Amino acid sequence: MTEAPMLLAEALGGGAAGAALGLAHFGALWRNTRLYAQGHAGAGLALQLARLGLVTAGLTGLALLGAVPLLAGTAGLLLARRRVVRRRQAEAEAGAPAGLTGAAPGAGGRP
Repeated sequence: MTEAPMLLAEALGGGAAGAALGLAHFGALWRNTRLYAQGHAGAGLALQLARLGLVTAGLTGLALLGAVPLLAGTAGLLLARRRVVRRRQAEAEAGAPAGLTGAAPGAGGRP
């Protein structure tokens, strides 16, 4: 394989892996926040460690493949973050129940 197609394949693979990591990480972050808000600190801590371990392992694996997969993976992770945040904001603006948006009960107004 020549240089350009190889770099493109590495970039696409790294970006896809990063996006998958990001969706898993930031999707679980919503659940993590809910666990802490509901007083389930043990489960929240376990999920947080799992989330961070998954991203650490994924980015380490991409770094071992080289700079291009790592940079593309990081970009994919950040794009996934943007997608998850926008989806949660849209749900909150649409008036979805607090259990679906991740907002703690009463978080929208001041006491």
